[in-house]
Amino acid sequence: MFIPIRTEMEARHTPFANLGLLCANILVFIWFEMAATGAAKAIKDEYFVLHGDWPSFFEFITYQFAHADIMHLAGNMLFLWVFGNPVNAKMGDIPYLLFYITSGMFAGLVFAWQTPLDLIGASGSIAAVTTAYLVLFPRSKVTVLFITIITVPAMWLIVFKIILWDNVLSPSMHGVGQVAHNAHLAGYVFGFVAATLMLAFKAVTRDQFDMLALIKRWNQRRQFASAMANPEAQAQARYGRVGRAAPVRDPLADHKTDLRAELSVLIEQQKKDEALAAYEKLVGLDSEQCLPADQQLAIARAFFESNRLAQAAQAFEKFLARYAHHGDANEVRLLLGIINVRDLKQTETGISYLEQAIQKATSDARRSLAQEWLDHARQAPSQPT
Repeated sequence: MFIPIRTEMEARHTPFANLGLLCANILVFIWFEMAATGAAKAIKDEYFVLHGDWPSFFEFITYQFAHADIMHLAGNMLFLWVFGNPVNAKMGDIPYLLFYITSGMFAGLVFAWQTPLDLIGASGSIAAVTTAYLVLFPRSKVTVLFITIITVPAMWLIVFKIILWDNVLSPSMHGVGQVAHNAHLAGYVFGFVAATLMLAFKAVTRDQFDMLALIKRWNQRRQFASAMANPEAQAQARYGRVGRAAPVRDPLADHKTDLRAELSVLIEQQKKDEALAAYEKLVGLDSEQCLPADQQLAIARAFFESNRLAQAAQAFEKFLARYAHHGDANEVRLLLGIINVRDLKQTETGISYLEQAIQKATSDARRSLAQEWLDHARQAPSQPT
């Protein structure tokens, strides 16, 4: 048995929706276990079970929060913790919550359509979260417990072990038992399709490592290989057209392209010092250079963590200038306000960022923190800018 322990994709934001779902599942289970009475059992059977023969609408939601026993709960919550946190952080709280509930409803609908039996548990929703993780982070690795602790590619673990073996091959060889494999498979399909559509319509922030980016690069390589299969194309690629001057290459542009490619690899490998050095070379060649959103944010945070605050401020400002509507933009405004007021002594600049952070704050805690620093900045003597 492969037991997932953690993924290498750390959540950059507190996954409030996923933590809330974990607590809700656990509290519902504890409530029914502690109230081990006939009335409690009747409530569970009436309102927290999906009756496949004639289900009520609300059952498609409530059945997701009830579990048969402690092992059923523990297995589901482990998978929800491991895969749900990074997916929640990537999607955002409200979209993730809607995705989770809808996927469970779809899994329950498929189950009820195929069998008149009863269904409980969050497995269908968690199956969708698992394949959503695969779509958003297909090249990541997962640490699992299998005799010892090992690291395996997420693609292998989710596609071949969890989906094909656990829900297709093993049931066909050993029998279905009491596991609703059809609900699991419906959840896997829903999660994969829904997450792919969210990427396609940019409801989730795109990057060069998601599933659509991998498919795009594969298709480009396939088209290139197909084109180069033509002898005439090979000849043109090697010698060019007769009598036509070869295009003049721009060594500086090539160097900037190489640096951006190198930066992408260094950030992915989490080699912070090398990435910062490469970034400084890049902006030294062209001060207008800005990386993709997640990479630019990673560089700015690395400067901040290294206490190189002037460079951090410049990198954060580039991020805001290019990605003003990014999900992390207001957090960056707040951080820039604090850096300018506290560290760089650029009070007026800091006040401007803090005022913007207050206007666009989405939580009382962020708004309160920004207001405290704004009050502090206004009380301090002004600094030259």
